[in-house]
Formats: sequence, C-alpha cells, structure tokens
Amino acid sequence: MDGGGGPVGDAYVLPRHPSEVDRLDVLHFATRAAMRGNYSAPISRPARILDVGCGTGQWAYELCAEYPDALVVGLDLKPSKPERPANYRFVQGNVLQGLPFPDGEFDFVHQKLMVSGVPLKHWSAEVAGLMRVARPGGWVELLESAPHLNPEGPATRRLWDMFRQLGRTTGLDTLGTVPNSLDRYLTAAGAVGVKAHTIILPVGEWGDRMGAWMLCEFRSLFTRLVDVFRARSGLSEAECNQQIAAMVAEFEELRPTISFRIAYGQRPR
Repeated sequence: MDGGGGPVGDAYVLPRHPSEVDRLDVLHFATRAAMRGNYSAPISRPARILDVGCGTGQWAYELCAEYPDALVVGLDLKPSKPERPANYRFVQGNVLQGLPFPDGEFDFVHQKLMVSGVPLKHWSAEVAGLMRVARPGGWVELLESAPHLNPEGPATRRLWDMFRQLGRTTGLDTLGTVPNSLDRYLTAAGAVGVKAHTIILPVGEWGDRMGAWMLCEFRSLFTRLVDVFRARSGLSEAECNQQIAAMVAEFEELRPTISFRIAYGQRPR
C-alpha cells in the first residue's frame, strides 16, 4: 500500500510488523463474511485476475482456489505470505508509480482497503490506472472502510482522533471522502454499469463471530500504534493501553458498527 507526494513513497501509516499478517487476515475474513463472498462484481470465468495492494495475499489465494485455471496476480510493496498457490504470481511495486502491466491485461481488477496507503489527491488517477489494465468487458471492484465507528465513546473517539491525525500528516483521507466516492471514481475513469452498496459490520463480542473479528481488528490496530501515539501525543504506554481497554469496554456498552463501501464497474467493450 503506497502513497506520498513528489517522488512517490510509502504513506502507509500502520507499523509493519509480523503480526500485521494476522490482523489483515482477520479483517479479510470479516468483510468476506459480511459480503457472503470475496467480491460483488458479476465476473464469469476470468482468466487473469489482479489484486492491487494484495497485502497478505489471502484474498488472491482464495480466488486461486475458486478459479484454478486462472492466473491471479498480487501487487504490493511487500511480498505475500509464502504458502502460495501454483496459479498465483506476486509482483512487487508501488501502485502510485503506475501499474507495471499492459493495457487491457486483466478480466478482473480488485482493490481493497487502500485508504490507509493512498493519499486522497491520488485516488482519481489511481482508479483510472486500475481501469486501464482491465480488458474491454472486464470488471474493476473497490472496497473501502469509513474512518470512524458509529457511535464512538470517549476512549474510542480519542484513539480514532489520533489515528485520523496521523493519516492527515501523509495526506490520507480521514473524512470518508474516498469510500463515499468510489462509484464516482469509477465513472470518471470510464466505467459503465457502475453499482455501489454498503455493508455494516458490528464491532464487539456482542456482534457474535463477526463482531469478535472486528474487536480483534481494532484492538490489534491500536495496540500496534501505541509506540507511534506515545511519540506524537506524549501519552505513556500505560495510558495508551488504558485507552484501548476503555475502548473495548465501550464496544460492549455502545454496540458500535463500522461501514464498508463497495463499488464495481465494467470497462466498456
């Protein structure tokens, strides 16, 4: 997941840590359960699939199993998990420096949860790049999360405010502009048949398995950011951990949710 300004660098705001693999996979499982599948676009027997910002590779690996005759390509700054299917290929690259593929290369182009790595000013051009590498008649699908929970208790709001402030330092979207604009980005890039919808996920043990997954996601997210918050806010490690514990308690009391926006469109034939 990439970003930056001028010479494009890495604007991904989350610390790169071995356990980040587990956190990203848990988030994948939660969104997959809410969607009742790995995608919404009406794809049919794709021969070549691209996952941009593939992260751990979990989504792409599952598409390899679903379409064993397809070539599935994952693109990211860091390699995917090592247990790779035979029909998977990893390409290392920075999406904001342009996708290293010819025009019309893929039947299905997928991008998920890149709002934490792509600065707001780059989104229109970045989605246009996704559309460029889709073949005529191919599909592009995007999924992004809202930058807040609803409702947010005091501890939750404080942690999220620090996270949003961190995102602003690298030009990331912290107001929800990106998830609310996915369909418009696709339309502006020339897509037809654009459709969008929202899924709502519970956060907390009260929300059964899906809520427990999202609880794990946010507790892991903010635990991972403790050192960053300490450096930026002056909070001690103990104070940060107290805020995280208070946030978890608020989840059970207030029963918050988080929304994810999904949009897909087709490159004209």
